[in-house]
Amino acid sequence: MELILTNHSSYPRIGDTPEYQLLRRTIAQWEKGGKTEANRGAAEDRLTELALTEQIEAGLDLVTDGQIRWYDPISHLAGKLSGVRVNGLLRLFDTNFYFRQPVVRGPIGWSEPLLVSDFLFAKARSFRPVKAVLTGPYTLARLSIPENGQTGGLELLLEGYTAALAQEVGALADAGATIIQVDEPSLLKHPQDFVLFARSVAALAARKGQARLALSVYFGDVAPLYERLQSLPADILGFDFIYSPQLVELIAAQGSNKTLALGLVDGRNTRLEDPRVVAGQLEKITRKLEPHPVYLSPSCGLEYLPRDRAQLKLRHLTTIKNTFAGSRQ
Repeated sequence: MELILTNHSSYPRIGDTPEYQLLRRTIAQWEKGGKTEANRGAAEDRLTELALTEQIEAGLDLVTDGQIRWYDPISHLAGKLSGVRVNGLLRLFDTNFYFRQPVVRGPIGWSEPLLVSDFLFAKARSFRPVKAVLTGPYTLARLSIPENGQTGGLELLLEGYTAALAQEVGALADAGATIIQVDEPSLLKHPQDFVLFARSVAALAARKGQARLALSVYFGDVAPLYERLQSLPADILGFDFIYSPQLVELIAAQGSNKTLALGLVDGRNTRLEDPRVVAGQLEKITRKLEPHPVYLSPSCGLEYLPRDRAQLKLRHLTTIKNTFAGSRQ
């Protein structure tokens, strides 16, 4: 069985050294008029390169651009669509991070690629495959509000975001992305919306071309929805095991008709997991999944950790993989 190590999505933008402070300093000066957009772009390029290097040095088989250019996972996409403006700050789920809330004031529209240039930049600078990652339309809809109490509610917002991001999925596929990950943490907070959610996923899958569509859900217990998620037209399902204490046994009993991405390493806790414990969880899970490949990743993006701890978490994936391989000999 092939065990593929991957970052989930984001990576810390800053660190303790002057080089890792470059982007923060540049943005602060840019906001005061002391730096240009070109200066800011150059700083983002450099920190993206560093994020790619650190992922590769950690031993990952599949990397991301680290979402270095993202202010937050909600407004970065929604704010680039027509019919949407960004408003004040709200707390992002139960984290200590905040996002700028999108306000939808008219029909949501996509006119040009949002992430393709970022993906191509990372792809050109990595000798490992690069995974494209975007926040999904359901989560964007759930965390947006209509302006002036427009009618239609969640369903109308979801329809608009789905149409826009389906075009983005198509653009990423055309640009050569082989894996496109859609992050949908809001689903686990509102499982009653599964039928609406499933229609949205189907619309994205219809535009993926030759790429593989990965669906990642986290920040909640996925076990109650496990069987229903298997019915979705995604090629890969990614799960956060930190919130789902029964998930290891559930998968060990039921298996999966999809390739799985296993978030067995806590992306929000600096503590390093016992590699023997995680290897034991892998052994239980993979008995039902062979000979299909399995991805091992953090449970969520790593932007919630200090940079040095984030890198340790990624290096720890290699330790776990070696421990798992040794236990099978």
